[in-house]
Amino acid sequence: MPRSNWVSRVVGWDRPRREQPAWLHGDRQHLLPTHSHTDRHVVSTIPAAQVTKVALKLRHLVESAVPCDLDESEITRAHSSIITPEVVQAAKEAGGSEYRACVVFCLLICKAWFRQQSVVELWDADLHRGREVACEVIAKKLIETEDDTSFLLHNILLQRYSILVDGEPTYPANAIERAVDLHAVDVITSSGYQKCVDHLWRGWLVQDEDNPTTFVDYANRDKISFFTHLDPDRIRVPRYQNATQLLVTIAFLVLFTVAVNTPNPSGRLDVAEVLLYLFTLGFICNEVTKVYKAGYRILGFWNAVNGVLYTLITASFVLRMVGLGQPLDHGHEDPAHHREFYRTLSYNFLAFSAPLFWCRLLLYLDTFRFFGAMLVVLKVMMKESLIFFALLAVVIVGFLQAFIGLDIVDDMAVDEYGVIIKAMANAVMQSPEFDTFGRFSPPFGTLLYYFFTFIVMVILLNVLIALYNSAYEDIYQNADAEFLALFAHKTLQFVRAPDENVYIPPFNLVEIVLIALFGWWMPAGRFEQLNDAVMSCCYAPVMVAAAAYESNVARAIHRNRARGGSGDDYDDVVDHEWERVACAPETQVDFEAEGWDKVCEAAKSDIEVEPAVQEVRQLRAEVEELKRMLAEISRAVGAAAAGEESK
Repeated sequence: MPRSNWVSRVVGWDRPRREQPAWLHGDRQHLLPTHSHTDRHVVSTIPAAQVTKVALKLRHLVESAVPCDLDESEITRAHSSIITPEVVQAAKEAGGSEYRACVVFCLLICKAWFRQQSVVELWDADLHRGREVACEVIAKKLIETEDDTSFLLHNILLQRYSILVDGEPTYPANAIERAVDLHAVDVITSSGYQKCVDHLWRGWLVQDEDNPTTFVDYANRDKISFFTHLDPDRIRVPRYQNATQLLVTIAFLVLFTVAVNTPNPSGRLDVAEVLLYLFTLGFICNEVTKVYKAGYRILGFWNAVNGVLYTLITASFVLRMVGLGQPLDHGHEDPAHHREFYRTLSYNFLAFSAPLFWCRLLLYLDTFRFFGAMLVVLKVMMKESLIFFALLAVVIVGFLQAFIGLDIVDDMAVDEYGVIIKAMANAVMQSPEFDTFGRFSPPFGTLLYYFFTFIVMVILLNVLIALYNSAYEDIYQNADAEFLALFAHKTLQFVRAPDENVYIPPFNLVEIVLIALFGWWMPAGRFEQLNDAVMSCCYAPVMVAAAAYESNVARAIHRNRARGGSGDDYDDVVDHEWERVACAPETQVDFEAEGWDKVCEAAKSDIEVEPAVQEVRQLRAEVEELKRMLAEISRAVGAAAAGEESK
């Protein structure tokens, strides 16, 4: 990475900002930009024009396969009569033998096109949504039927491709990122996709040091040596980044607990408070950097929660600094000039942020299925709440203007607008105050408040409950798939923004100091060695635990290979109970020699054909047999009649 201008490197000015189209254009860019020295030279592996042709062929195929409005279950069910093996094979052949690696990516491009078309052409929205689902189903079948695992991981899912839009190639992206961007749950839940995510999460697929936009196999995963895995570069692995973030969050929470429960009467900062504010500064720098580099589209629910938390902590710090500038004289006439006043106010802001501190812990527990599913539900509920709050805002403004008008006409009967706002807020919280409005130009004030309470408590709140219930049912009916999608999104957050040196907040403050002191004059090789040494000190506990874990996995790989396994998949190195039972010499069964395969084959049903179709086919066979018998009888009777006539 060029280091001629260390200021540019700190703030990210050396990274070009591209205009990111909206999601409707089907060209969603990375959550974060990549290396500056590779970002300018990232090109599609297959020419963009050829990828676009494959996408157009697939679009035409899907339009032919789904010519009219169809129920989604008819498209997604197993052995569908819509997405037949012939359709899947035709999709596979759309790229030919030379470009078949980009077919899954092109299907996701078609999905984005149909999603855009369903918004633009509302009269055919159901048709386009059905075609969108068909693209997902075909892509999932292609991923699950691919036998070459290496080709699937490296070429189909992780290779980057572009299409031509207005004659210009789009920013190269891969299928695994595109599926997350489009929330293609069917594709994400396919076995091959999850294997790729699992390998990325465990660090078995890593970014190439020379070109971080490509992925290669981790060469040392079968090395038993502990020191081979004791490498600061392994902190880039999503599993270890997530573990480090969780440890930092717990430390952040401990510092807050110590600071808020040990108020300093003198108003001076103790060690826990200093570390707390330094942690907060690191988190703020990280959030600002991400927003600057990726734009506002990166903002989400948790960014809002963190923003409020960091604002409260910053306010607490500012008040503490103002308090330190005040005299200790408690006899001063104005209590606002007392140090104690600002100290108390600072601790009030700090204590007020406690719920946000504990809620923030959930952000790093989403790798567990229970918390992950609940966080998905919470996220959807917050989105659904926007409808309720939009309606509520309109209703509140209308009634507030009416109440203020009645109050002014009645010669300021209440004298404080805060009383009106408080009473309306209590009505929203299901604790109305009817007596407050009895003085507002009777009976108009009372009637208006009754109407307002009825609209809010009976109509709007029940709408909100219905929205929450719908969101909960939609997510939990598909909880496993939604959790896998959340897990894939979290994994890609760690690998979509490749960086030479991973400094997790608050260690990013250390990186800024290093760049400011050494980055602008030290040679690149020496500076990289310095970064490795500093990262080794910062992440020493995590590195030791990761090296011990990977050494044990390497031993398991060797044991698996000694038994005849490949050891190329993580599942191959884990001995499950059913596998140990099946491999034991005293319990092994030769199904073919004992004839059990034939018994099972005769007992199973043909799930590829519906029972009604099977009955019709059986009836047709019987009718054909009956017709054959009748024809034979007819011929026999005719021959007998001819013999009688000849006599």
